[in-house]
This record gives sequence, structure tokens and C-alpha cells, in this order.
Amino acid sequence: MLSRLGALLQQAVETREPSLDLLEAFTEHWKGITGYYLEATDESTPARQTDIPWHLRQMLDILVYEEKQHPAGEAGPCLEYLLQHKVLETLSTLGKAEYPPGMRQQVLLFFSRVLGQVQHPLLHYLNVHRPVQKLLQLGGHPLGSSTEKEEVQFTGVLCMKIKQDPTLLTYLLEGKSILDGRRAQELPTSPVEGGVEHAQGTATSSPQAEPSPARRDSNLITSLVGLCQSKKSRVALKARENLLLLVGLAQEAAAACLVQSSNLCQLLAEHLCDLYSTVPSCTHPNDILSMERSSWRSEGDGASDEAFPGKENLAAFFCWLDYLDELLMGAHLVVADALTEAVEEKFFQGLLQPQLLQMSELDVLRATALLTGTVRQIRAPCLLHHLLLFLLGPEQQHPESPGDSPHPLRAQLIARCNHLSDEISLASLRLFEELLKKPHEHVARSLALRNLEMRGYLQRSLPLPDGAPELDPEEDGLELEEDPYFTDGFPGASFGVVQKVPPAGRGQVSEVVSSFLCLVPEEAKTSWCMEEGGYDTYLHDALAMVQASRAKAAPWGWPPAPRPLDACHQEGTFYEGHFLKVLFDRLSQILDQPYSLNLQVTSVLSLLATFPHPHLHEYLLDPYLSLAPGCRSLFSVLVRVIGDLMQRLQRVPQFRAKLLLVRRQLLGVVPGEQMDHSMLFKGVVVLEEFCKELAAIALVKGPPEGPP
Repeated sequence: MLSRLGALLQQAVETREPSLDLLEAFTEHWKGITGYYLEATDESTPARQTDIPWHLRQMLDILVYEEKQHPAGEAGPCLEYLLQHKVLETLSTLGKAEYPPGMRQQVLLFFSRVLGQVQHPLLHYLNVHRPVQKLLQLGGHPLGSSTEKEEVQFTGVLCMKIKQDPTLLTYLLEGKSILDGRRAQELPTSPVEGGVEHAQGTATSSPQAEPSPARRDSNLITSLVGLCQSKKSRVALKARENLLLLVGLAQEAAAACLVQSSNLCQLLAEHLCDLYSTVPSCTHPNDILSMERSSWRSEGDGASDEAFPGKENLAAFFCWLDYLDELLMGAHLVVADALTEAVEEKFFQGLLQPQLLQMSELDVLRATALLTGTVRQIRAPCLLHHLLLFLLGPEQQHPESPGDSPHPLRAQLIARCNHLSDEISLASLRLFEELLKKPHEHVARSLALRNLEMRGYLQRSLPLPDGAPELDPEEDGLELEEDPYFTDGFPGASFGVVQKVPPAGRGQVSEVVSSFLCLVPEEAKTSWCMEEGGYDTYLHDALAMVQASRAKAAPWGWPPAPRPLDACHQEGTFYEGHFLKVLFDRLSQILDQPYSLNLQVTSVLSLLATFPHPHLHEYLLDPYLSLAPGCRSLFSVLVRVIGDLMQRLQRVPQFRAKLLLVRRQLLGVVPGEQMDHSMLFKGVVVLEEFCKELAAIALVKGPPEGPP
């Protein structure tokens, strides 16, 4: 009996003593920290060389151990002491004072570990979230600080807590003027705090303790955005990942709080504008376009290897744009809409539009190249939609007319595709090629389909009376002898005459392919001399382009067959639209313009030809159309170019040898030398390859469905 009684007494003592010992130990360690300020005489000793870090680690271990000894949800004596005696409040004040040197780093680490390792919900308490707010206001400086690593760890813990309980967000976004407007309320209210403040004397009022100029909007968001701009790549990467957690909160109330109670969207958009403005004006447009698509996760990799002036600034801009793009794709709809509006207002309209509409040729080239890179970078549907509306104007159902220009920026960009400056034309065409690659129906509809909707390019005249001669649809209203495509007017010409296409109806795919392949006469073809092969060399690329276009257009619900003519009501004369007109005009000049420009024009037309809309297929890839008077199609433009070519080659001696030499120069087989008519012959080479490419696309796409 005595032994049992002794065992019970021992068990009672063992269950009571740890609780008393833990609290006593906890308070002793806290007194050890406050005692430092009563006894220390050397203010220059770094905090890590004092006993403060050890005391803080012991306090943390006690809190974690105590929590394991108590039922879930119940606060132990040490935790209650931490809350009631405003330990965290005092520590935040000491961290703000940065005394001893490096104290802020120790405080940030302690806060991060306590909030991360103690499972009891703490951020709801005023004595916890108020000192947390004070610490947040001390960090996130755009110029960086010595505690960035600890700051990003601290904010990371807060973001994880908010992810688990989104209601905490309001506690960390309120009280924006704590450092400035509540100083009178920060006087010590416990003996511990009183001892610290009395021992320090002027610690919090000394010059080194004075806060930086008031940042009254400082909170978790401003701290995170500031850390996102850190020069330390690991810090910036971690801060951006933390911000992604916040904007991805599924609760609408939390998303609305982010938008309404913080300047998140304005800060992100303004930083994009700042980075754009840092790109040197001397950066060459070709260097801008040579940049590969950037990834924000790899920002800083190879930054020291600056291949051209301004590359580092350019990479920083595109990386931040890529980050915003990913952030928008993962953000709550409320946040995504607000951020998109901020980017449109500050970046698209505030920066891009004035630069795109200016008159300086160099500035136009640079702005167009940056816009092209921006289009290439954007994937988020909401941002892409706003960018397209900004560039092309709102969606319109009615077709364009020749003098119609309701959207000045769109009209300006399209007109520049046929600019007096070949460089501006080339840059503008590259921009539209990037736009056409985007998975958005508005691009194709705005640039081409609006005017093809009613198939106004087709001949709708009544059948001719019996005995009346039938006109060739490719004559476009001209007499046969006036058409330069045919050689009847050139006696002695050695060129093979291409057979005329049937007057109406569509042929089989093989006939369509042959029509394009036979456009360039044999005497002007040189690819076979270089063993480059026929149009089959383009089949692989054509297949990939057609498949990509079909996949892109699948959600748009395009019809499989052309609209029946009896349902098409064309009002007035058919007009192909500003964009197709510019492309056709440029294509008609293929023999008189630079090689690079010809490649770009044909590249855009090839891309358009791969689109699966039946009207676009018909207009660009059907040589058998009966065109209405005054109308032209891609095939008819090529026919005119061939006629012009045949006239010119009659006047150039030894044109075939010169043409072959130019092709060899383009392939690098022989050194490129300046020679007469080089632009003409380069145009012939591009023309031959373009016809082969169109033949390959026509073969891959197959015949259009439905009645002609």
C-alpha cells in the first residue's frame, strides 16, 4: 500500500512539475533577453554574438514542446505568457530599433519559426498580428536590405497560413499606419517591456532607430512585391511563388479583399512599366526580336553574358511580363480582371499607344519590336483578349470599307505593312504574324473573315445567253491579249504557256496542287538544279502548321462548308479588307522589294492559308473561283506577278544563269556578290518556293467540303 501511494505521489509530481518548470524556464529565457538591454554597454556587438539567438531558440523549443503536451486547441501557460505579456510586440519594437545590430534578422527568424511550428492559431490575436504588421512594414524595400532572406521566409509562412485560412488576410492588410499613426499607443504596458525601454533609453528614438520615410500603405502585399524585385534571384523567386499562393485563393471574399484593400494590381502594373522604360533606346529592334520567350523562373540565368546592350533590361521586362501572365492564369477571376485592367490602363494605353503612334522611324521600329515580343510572351486568355481589343479594336460584324478606319491604332499598324520604309514594313508584318499565331478568333475575324463572310468575291451574274463567249474568271474583266499572264502578245517567246484553269467550279486536290506548281514557268525554275526537291519538301512543315491551326480553331465553331450563295447578301462592291489588301499589294511587288520582306509577306499569307475556315480556304487556295469583276484572290495576284515576270525576263540577257547564281548565293554555296537585278532574281526564288508551299498546304488540307 505504501509503495502504491508513493507511486501515485511521484506520478502527480511528474505531471505537475514539467508545466511549472516550462513556464519558469520560458520566463527565465525572456528575462535573459531583456536583461541584455539592462547590462549591455557595447552597442556595436552584433546580435548573433550575444546570447539573444540562443534564448530565442530555447523559447521556441519550449513553446513547441508545451503544445505537444496539451490537448489540441488548448493554449499552454507559456503561450499564454507570450500573448498576455506582449512578447512579440516587444520583439518587433527591438527589431525595428535594430539594436543590437542584426536584431531584426533574429526577430524575423523567431516570428517565422513560431508561426510555422506552433499549430495553435495565433494570427487572430491582436498581440500577434499587430507586431506582424509592424515587421512587414519594415521590409520589402525595392533597393533591397540585409534581411531579405529572412523577410521572404517570414512572408512565406504568412502566405501558407493564409492559404490554410483565407480569413487571416484581412488581419494582415489592415492597420496601414501602425508605424506612424500609433506611436503613442506603443508605450510599454508590461514590466518586461518597461524594463527594455528603460534600459535602452533612446534606443527607439536614436537616429539609427528612426524609420525610413513613412510608407503608410505598407503591408504583406507591398512587402511581397518589393521582395519580388530583389536582385537576389532566389529571394525574388521565392517571393513570387508566395504571391502566386495569395492570388490563387479560391474564396471570392479573399480575392475581393486583395483587390479592394491593397494596391496589388497597381504595384504589379507599375513595375512592368518601370522595367519597360529601362530598356535602352539604343537597343536594336532585331536584337529585341531575337530574344527567345522568357521564363520568370529562370530570370538571372546567364545575365552576365550580355550579347548586346540592354539585353539584361530587356530580359527583366519579359520575365516580369511572363510572371504576370502566369499569375493571371492562376488568379481568382476577381483578381485577374482587376490586374488586367491595371495593365491595360498603365502599360497598353499609358506607354505602348503613345510610342506606337509617334512619327520617328527609329522609335516606331523599337516600339513595334517590343510589342511583337509582348504578343509572343502573353498566354493568359484575359490579358490576351484585352491586348487584342487594344490593337485591333472591338469585335465588328459588318465588313470593312476602303475608307473605314474606326480604330486609329489598328489602321496605323496595318498601313505600316506597306510603309515607305521597308524596315517598318518588315517589323509590322512580323507583328501580325505573331498575332495570327495567337489562339483567339478575334484576330482572324478582324483581319480577314469579316469581309469574306458573304463570299462577295464570287461572280453572281446570270448565265450567259446561248452563243455568247464565256469569259475566263482570271481575266478580271481584261481582254485576253491585255492579260500579261498569257504570251500570245510576245511572238518568239520560249516560255511554256500554262494551261488556263476551268471557267467555274472547283477541281480535285491534285488539280489545285498542279495549278500552283505550274504557275512559275519551267524556264524560271531553279530548285531542281540544286537538287532541293519539289513541293514535297514543304509537306512536313505544312502538316504541322495545318494541325496547329485546326487545334487552335477547334473551339471557335467554324462551319465545315462555305455558306450557300443564296444565303449570302453582299451589299455594294466586294472589298477584301485593309489587311488582305496590304498583303496582296505587297505580294504584287515581290519582284521589286527586299528578300527578307518577301519572305515575311509569304510567311503571313501561308499562315493565313492554313486556317480551317472554308471561306478563307476558298479565297486563298482555290484557283478555280469565278471572281466577280474587279475582285482578286491570292491566285489571281500570283498570275499577275508571273505575267510581269515573263515580260521582264525577256529583257534580261542570260537571266537563267544569273537566276541560278542568285539561288546559290542565297544557299551559301557561292559568296554573295552585289549584282544587277539581284532583287528581281531573289523575288523569283521566293515566288517559286511560295507556290510550292501553297501546293503543300492545299494537299494537306484536302478539298473544301460542301457545294461551291
